[in-house]
Amino acid sequence: MDELVLIPSTGSVLEISVNDELLFSKKALKRYPEKGEVEELVGERLVEKEDKKTVSLF
Repeated sequence: MDELVLIPSTGSVLEISVNDELLFSKKALKRYPEKGEVEELVGERLVEKEDKKTVSLF
């Protein structure tokens, strides 16, 4: 990961996105994330991104 940007919002909105892909939305799920949930979601996306870099196409 090259950069992490926090963007302030209003109205108790909490949304977590990676590369414009929404991973968690407090508004949609009507709950706060559980402990470690955000880290797991972001970590999964970063691993997927790294895996895609190593895929060879013939």
